[in-house]
Amino acid sequence: MADFLSPEQRSERMSRIRSKDTSPELALRRALHALGLRFRVHYRRLPGKPDIALPRFKTVILVHGCFWHRHAGCKIASTPKSKTPFWQEKFDRNVQRDQRNTAAIEELGWKVIVAWECELGSQRKAEEVARRVASEIGQRRPA
Repeated sequence: MADFLSPEQRSERMSRIRSKDTSPELALRRALHALGLRFRVHYRRLPGKPDIALPRFKTVILVHGCFWHRHAGCKIASTPKSKTPFWQEKFDRNVQRDQRNTAAIEELGWKVIVAWECELGSQRKAEEVARRVASEIGQRRPA
């Protein structure tokens, strides 16, 4: 199927895609905060500036978009039909960068948790992921 947008219109739309403060990231941050967990956002002290860092627990949470970070088996992670080689190279670079950053963070003694966009589709789902994170780091909800 041909793209229904002109190259200029497509470029404009793609430029509006945010890399920080995305809806899934904000939903997870709200849920973590509601559980009493305090965190740093886009923590510059670690490789790749992880989306959410819990320094007290030496844990980072990477909120990955399924399309950009290639969530295996996810329907959102489709490959565009036009300019496929370009997109495949771009996706490969993203995945390689993710692997490098994860390895570097773990080498520093930090735990890495990946939360996928499709897991954070609603606030309720984000709360489930936040509870999973809390249990993985051994944190209990305050009474």
